[in-house]
Amino acid sequence: MEAVAYIDINAPLVERCRVNDRQAQAELYRRYSKAMFNAALRITGDYAEAEDVLQESFLSAFRELNGYKGDSSFGAWLKRIVVNKSINCLRQRRLQLVPLEDFHHEDTPADGPTPHAGEEADEQQYRADVLRRCIQELPDGYRVVLSLYLLEGYDHLEIAGILGITESTSKSQYSRARTRLRELALQRGLS
Repeated sequence: MEAVAYIDINAPLVERCRVNDRQAQAELYRRYSKAMFNAALRITGDYAEAEDVLQESFLSAFRELNGYKGDSSFGAWLKRIVVNKSINCLRQRRLQLVPLEDFHHEDTPADGPTPHAGEEADEQQYRADVLRRCIQELPDGYRVVLSLYLLEGYDHLEIAGILGITESTSKSQYSRARTRLRELALQRGLS
């Protein structure tokens, strides 16, 4: 079996971007903006901040294309920029990894539609929406570690390096985030 070299399908677009081709930049933005916005939103927990992070990330990426060597996909390189800018955004808000006991949440009854038989897809969508809202309610430190680990695929050692914390702190924050998320989900009738 012969080895196959990695070829990024975006390489021609990236090369055009290196010479400030606006159409190529617009195409890369079109291809990646939704996924990168979602990653920023999961980390920052704020729609407006995620929009800002997205714009700043693309501007940085286009300015710093000489730093992209092609040893990973353009998408992976861009995602690292988005993750770092999202975390910097949180740091500007004084990111604190707080103990669970320091947060007081109101107990709110479950609300929303009661699904009828045969509406399984609607029920799944409703449950996913409720879970997304619960994730957004997590304290910043919990939400960031949970998002980086569970949704972005980083391991605890990588998260520790990104956030400047220990690996055990990352694991602890993840465990607490899962516990708090479970509590929030139960409060809203998800089981």
